[in-house]
Amino acid sequence: MLLQNLEYAVAVAAALWIALAIDRWLGEPPAPLHPVVWMGRYLGLGSRIAPPAYPAKPVDLPMFFIGALVWCVGAVCVWGVAFALQTLMVLSLPAWAVALLLGLLLKPLFAWRMLRDEVLAVEAALAVSLDAGRKQLARLVSRDVSQLSEREVRESAIESLAENLNDSLVAPVFWFVLFGLPGAALYRFANTADAMWGYRGERNGRDWTWLGKWAARADDVLSWVPARITVGLLALAAWRWPAGLSEEARRTPSPNSGWPMAAMALLLGVRLAKPGVYALNAEGRAPSALDMQRTAQLGGRAALAAGVFASLAIVATAGWRWV
Repeated sequence: MLLQNLEYAVAVAAALWIALAIDRWLGEPPAPLHPVVWMGRYLGLGSRIAPPAYPAKPVDLPMFFIGALVWCVGAVCVWGVAFALQTLMVLSLPAWAVALLLGLLLKPLFAWRMLRDEVLAVEAALAVSLDAGRKQLARLVSRDVSQLSEREVRESAIESLAENLNDSLVAPVFWFVLFGLPGAALYRFANTADAMWGYRGERNGRDWTWLGKWAARADDVLSWVPARITVGLLALAAWRWPAGLSEEARRTPSPNSGWPMAAMALLLGVRLAKPGVYALNAEGRAPSALDMQRTAQLGGRAALAAGVFASLAIVATAGWRWV
C-alpha cells in the first residue's frame, strides 16, 4: 500500500509540473473550456441578486445569508465535480495517466504566465503613452485608472503581480498539495467569488456590502497561510529577508494582500501605494521600467520555488495522502 501511495504521489507531483509546463508554453485554455469562466458565469447571479445601491441598508442579514447560500452551493458543486474526477482517475488509471490527466485539469486553476505577461504589457504600453499604460493596467485592477500618473501605473502593476502571485499561483498550489484537485478548485472558486462579489458599497449600481461579505471572508481565510508562504518564496527568490515586513504589511486593509505587496516593495526598494488608502515602504523610490522587469523575475523565481517545495511536500506525505 505504501509503495502504491508513493507511486501515485510521484504521479501527483509530476501532474503539478505538467500543469506548470502547460502554463509556461501554452497559457490559458479557450474561454469555453475554462473552469474559471464557468465559475464566473455561475457567480454572475450576484449582479441580479445584489440590491440597488440606493438606498443601501446599514445591516442586511437576509442578503448576507443569501450570499452565503449561493456561495456554498457553488462551492459544493465545484468540490464535488473535482473530487469525482480525481477519484475516477486514481481508481481506474495507471499512475502515468493520472499524472497527465491531472496536470491538464489542474492547469486552468492557476495562471502565472498570463499574470506575468499582463504586467509586462503595462510597461510596454507605457513606452507608447501614459494613456496606453492606463488602459493596459485596467485589465489587471478594478480601481479607476483614468487619473493615475506613470509612477502610479507602475506601482499598481507591481502590486497586482505581487498580490496575484499568491491568488493565482501559490494559494491554488497550496490547496492542491493538501487536498488535490478539489482543494485547488475550491480555492479558485472562492477567489473568483471574492473578485466578483467582495466589495464594500456600490459597484455598477448595486450594493455588494452584505451579499459579498461571506465571499470576502472565505477568501481571507483560505488565503491567509498561502499569502505568508508567498512572502517566504519572494524572500528566497531575492535571497534576503525584507526587513520591516510585518509593520508594512499591516498598513493595508486586507489581512493577506499586504504581505506579498509589502515584501515586493521592500525587496525592490520602491514605494507602492494606493492613493488615499495606504503607502508601503513610503520612503522608497518611484519604480522604474527596470523594476517592472525585476518584479517579473522575482515572481518567476518564486513560482519555480513553489513548484519545488510543493513537489517535495507531496512525495514526503505519500503515506497518508488523498491518493
